[in-house]
Amino acid sequence: MSVIRLRAPGVGGLAFEQSEIPSPSSGEALVRVHAAAITRDELDWAVGRLPTIPSYELSGTIAALGPGAFGIAAGDAICALTEFDRDGAAAEYAALPVWLLAPKPHTLTHVESAAIPLAGLSAWQGLFEHGRLQEGERVLIHGAAGGVGHLATQLARWRGAHVIGTATGGAVERARDLGAHETLDRATACFEEEVEPVDLVFDTVGGEALARSPAALRDGGRLVSVAEEPPPVVSERIEAVYFVVQPSREQLIQLGRLVDEGQVRPAIDSVFSLADSRQAFERVILPGKRGKVVLKIADE
Repeated sequence: MSVIRLRAPGVGGLAFEQSEIPSPSSGEALVRVHAAAITRDELDWAVGRLPTIPSYELSGTIAALGPGAFGIAAGDAICALTEFDRDGAAAEYAALPVWLLAPKPHTLTHVESAAIPLAGLSAWQGLFEHGRLQEGERVLIHGAAGGVGHLATQLARWRGAHVIGTATGGAVERARDLGAHETLDRATACFEEEVEPVDLVFDTVGGEALARSPAALRDGGRLVSVAEEPPPVVSERIEAVYFVVQPSREQLIQLGRLVDEGQVRPAIDSVFSLADSRQAFERVILPGKRGKVVLKIADE
């Protein structure tokens, strides 16, 4: 099979290779990967265990089952976020534990489906697990049209929250199109002074926006960041959480239902072949993207 391996840090360390198709172990399924999405900075995540296969989110079909793999059948269409301490999915086949695999949303192509797991689970866990967002609350989302933010904006609107989104440039209008009730240009607006106090800030950009966010919270408000650890001056004053997304089949199933109901839709920036993975990773680090960068590995 064809596979991408990261043999040295950075985009230059990516190699397009041929490899044996893996055999699924106990409790695993062999997945024919149709599409795999990539994430900014992910080539830095595994520098201590090179060589490795990048891309931790995928959509595909079950090709075979290992012993003790139940609840799924050959031919089933699935999507998943893989664990970060093992090889990823930038390959024609991947062997994955069945507890990671959720049904692919019926209304999405494999390319679209591959764009859901990491960003969708980051948004779900940030808003609902760590942020405890409830209907009727006010939420401020930094990067409301970005990779995680565009799904967070849609999910917060679905939950029944009043959604305020910050973005920059043309992304401000996209945030409003996604469902934000109010939008501000983070580059020119003083959001902490221009919006009424909020119950939750969900930060996907870090930096100055994160540092200024406590001033936008009401008393007892919460701050959750998926971008970086809040500085001590922030975490000492308010309830502030930084987290790394975790795989969850159950949450992916819920996200898939919302997709099929028309409540949530992923944005695709660009699509590359597996052989063009270097160009794909060069694209993902550039500013101005409008959604996920996806590797298309097999036809639908």
